[in-house]
Amino acid sequence: SGDPNRPKTGNFYRYQLIGLHSHYWASVTLGVFVCQGCSLLHRGIPHISRVKSVQQETWDASEVELMAAMGNEPAKAKYEQKVPAFYYRPKHTDCKLLREQWIRARYERNEFEFIEKQEPYSAGYREGFLWKRGRDNGQFLSRKFILSEREGALKYFNKQDARDPKAVMKIETLNATFQPAKIGNPYGLQITYLRDNSTRNIFVYHSDSKEMVDWFNAIRAARFHYLQVAFPGASDEELVPKLTRSFMKEGFMEKTGPKHTEGFKKRWFTMDDRRLMYFKDPLDAYARGEVFIGSKENSYTVLPGLPPSTQGYHWNHGITIVTPDRKFLFACETEAEQRDWIAAFQRVINRPMRPQEYAGKS
Repeated sequence: SGDPNRPKTGNFYRYQLIGLHSHYWASVTLGVFVCQGCSLLHRGIPHISRVKSVQQETWDASEVELMAAMGNEPAKAKYEQKVPAFYYRPKHTDCKLLREQWIRARYERNEFEFIEKQEPYSAGYREGFLWKRGRDNGQFLSRKFILSEREGALKYFNKQDARDPKAVMKIETLNATFQPAKIGNPYGLQITYLRDNSTRNIFVYHSDSKEMVDWFNAIRAARFHYLQVAFPGASDEELVPKLTRSFMKEGFMEKTGPKHTEGFKKRWFTMDDRRLMYFKDPLDAYARGEVFIGSKENSYTVLPGLPPSTQGYHWNHGITIVTPDRKFLFACETEAEQRDWIAAFQRVINRPMRPQEYAGKS
């Protein structure tokens, strides 16, 4: 297109020479190539990062030279030199909040070059106020939260001057996962913990995005240090996947009771590792019930469809889970949902059970 000697074309060939043309965007101030999703986030911090298209924009010689001199690996060595093992490194499928704060932590705040900047989530103690959803009325109210590694717990208080916490969540069973769509807030976090071997959900957010991600990483740090003590021989690589987990799948299905004659009811289902929990509403504090899903070695199987004797009106796309004790019947609204749920159940059933999972089977 046009004059073959235009800088853009020359630059593009110089790119190919330095062998870094796999991405189509670059931050010409930081010297890194980025994917399209990250390029949009980089545009949100123009005082730190100026983004250009590799193929569609004109480049100055100095910009090409910076890219040749820096590049992704040297930038990583500089900006990620002291990332704590527990710190969550987002994937491209993660929510915008996590991806944006990871970019800001590296390039704007230089958190991983100066360890003292990691204090908000590394200190082993954190307190502050979060908006927490009321269990009964669904209103979000400001509540004081304290995370203490020494006490092995995350606590929250209903009144500012209260001596006793409303809830004590043991770090041992704590999990946190960002749920912006479900909570209806871009910074919404779902915290779960076990109480009398039942899962309890609480839903929180903070209006400051950095605060929220600091809370998340403080919980991960507390879990990391707890697991280091619990499993003294384990490597960081073994412990890090256990710090927090996203749910394998969530969504509405219909279910019927143990006699298979009670009629089908629509419920919100959450697949959390081997626990399939169901709720009347996605934001309920407690599950109405749980189904433990073991492995095929323990005679668990998943089948498409429902037994021919199934009664009552229900959605068209059935799933039967066979356990050693009984059959569980579910129905999905669409074939795609049925396929996704079956795939999720199959992944769990195909995985052999670990010794500690037998203990959790209730």
